[in-house]
Amino acid sequence: MKKDKNKEKKTWIQYGVFAVIAVILYATGLHTEVIGFAQRGLLATGLMNPDVEEITHMKSNNTTSPTPIGPKADMNFKLIDVNGKVTSLQELKGKVIFINLWATWCPPCIAEMPSIDSLYKTVGDDVAFVMVSLDRDFETAKAFNERKGYNFPIYAPAGGIPAMYNTNSIPSTYVIDAQGNLALTHRGMADYSDSKFIEFLKSLK
Repeated sequence: MKKDKNKEKKTWIQYGVFAVIAVILYATGLHTEVIGFAQRGLLATGLMNPDVEEITHMKSNNTTSPTPIGPKADMNFKLIDVNGKVTSLQELKGKVIFINLWATWCPPCIAEMPSIDSLYKTVGDDVAFVMVSLDRDFETAKAFNERKGYNFPIYAPAGGIPAMYNTNSIPSTYVIDAQGNLALTHRGMADYSDSKFIEFLKSLK
């Protein structure tokens, strides 16, 4: 009887410890990063990655064809950079563009960030990165980016998001080829440091 009571007491203490940890994580905002870290294990499987092999194959087989691999991208997406300057996708015309909609409160967004940082370090000289924060306060996103040591450029929307990129699901990623066609739309997290994805970006020049 005494043994059962001690066991029950130990169980309640464990529940109490877990509850306190959970409260601390939520109070400090660290729960997002903890969940995001856990989700990276899922990313490592590659199951969440976009299927880019077919698009790459189509692109390589249609080098002499005028037929685009996707619809024309809306380049009238106005953005604010970290210095407060208003810009738009129009200024990146002629480049391959990697657009990612994210927020600091979104665990899947946090989970894929290291892979995007790795991708930026690999192809950042050839591909324009447009990391669009949907945080209410852009300062929160800037502080997060600085704390994590990510060097890719981040932006906030300067007004409404064009319908082509408007979504209720984040993270959402869009890739525009050098001809201005929307080559890829991917909802959800992914490992963008994957070699297949890197080859896909290179095929869009």
